[in-house]
Amino acid sequence: MALITRISRLFSADFHAVLDRMEEPEILLKQAIREMEEELSKSEQRIKWLQQEQQQLCAEEDDIEQTRSNLDGEMDICFASGKDDLARKLVKRKLEAQLQLKRVAGRHRAGGKALAELQAAVTENHGHLDNMRQKAELLLGREEAGVPLSAWPGECAARESAVPEEEVEVAFLREKQRRSQS
Repeated sequence: MALITRISRLFSADFHAVLDRMEEPEILLKQAIREMEEELSKSEQRIKWLQQEQQQLCAEEDDIEQTRSNLDGEMDICFASGKDDLARKLVKRKLEAQLQLKRVAGRHRAGGKALAELQAAVTENHGHLDNMRQKAELLLGREEAGVPLSAWPGECAARESAVPEEEVEVAFLREKQRRSQS
């Protein structure tokens, strides 16, 4: 039984190794970046749509407020003229306008909240995308220069920031000279 398990693991490992060789990391990385860009583009379109909807809701709220104001004026005229039946109809219309205003205001608040959350997510995702692009440039650039993809970014930074021995020696001599003069 153990022999069969070991053989199946060997075939599985070999199969995974073949798949790893078939997949090209550069192409997969570029594809991941393209997919992130597409998602951001869709999110930005959604933001534009939500902004337009917010503007429309603001305009609708203004229209309802204007209607309520007009109804108040008309009710004043009806009460002054003793037309209670007509005033009753206007009161009903005013109550309907108030209900409609509540619904529109609720949609406006919910849309504003969704818009703010989406804008925050897009801003965060732009940061992730920029970070991913920078990493891809580093990885693809190192691979072209002959540095394996598995090398640590910190190792490259340490090698790049290492001060040449000549500069250390000159700085040491300057410090020694300055201290001996004091």
